[in-house]
Amino acid sequence: MLSMETTTIFLRTVLIYFVVFITLRIMGKREIGKLSVFDLVISIMIAEIAVFVIEDPELPLMNGLLPMSTLVVIQILIAFLSLKSQTIRSWFDGKPSFMIENGKLNREEMSKQRYSLDDLLLQLRENKINNVADVEFAILETSGKLSVVEKSKNPPSKPAKGEVRFSYEGLPITLIMDGKVQDTNLEKLGKTRFWLKNQLQAKGITDFKDVFYCSVDHKGKLYTDLKRKK
Repeated sequence: MLSMETTTIFLRTVLIYFVVFITLRIMGKREIGKLSVFDLVISIMIAEIAVFVIEDPELPLMNGLLPMSTLVVIQILIAFLSLKSQTIRSWFDGKPSFMIENGKLNREEMSKQRYSLDDLLLQLRENKINNVADVEFAILETSGKLSVVEKSKNPPSKPAKGEVRFSYEGLPITLIMDGKVQDTNLEKLGKTRFWLKNQLQAKGITDFKDVFYCSVDHKGKLYTDLKRKK
């Protein structure tokens, strides 16, 4: 026969399993994949609290359920605010970093992120790339994953008559996010808000705040997605 303490630990383990499972489901699918620093902290704390509750049968269940519920509320609140504010999103999730940009190693950013050449070469090999010279962009995401864009094997064609091309190749550049103009990216292109406004007006868009997302590729083609009207 199982002792009372063993039975209690068994039942607590089953209960906490379902509590943690439901907790992670509530927090969203984002928790299952690569975690940001903020998500990782929340997940570790929930796991630690669950262990304490299981290991100590004398500890009231509420002493574990209440902190876990609090963490879930915090995570959902921060996730909601992050959807509304790019600034808050940057505070908690950080920003992607270019380790290789336009085919050149970004040593300053690598030093800032304490990211060594060994780290870079390792993650390039994980992306099945053995030669740094084959990489146009390598972006260290907020989750720690390295996203790689290889150099085009076909030389760029000459622009058609009347077609405007920028001086960069590769990734599209974000111009508007959540209704806010990305002035730094405009400066990279040598363009102004006045130019952007004219481009949007040609698409029938009169206000930056109406745009959820806008980007431009190296051919000067704009992609826009408007906010949903309430």
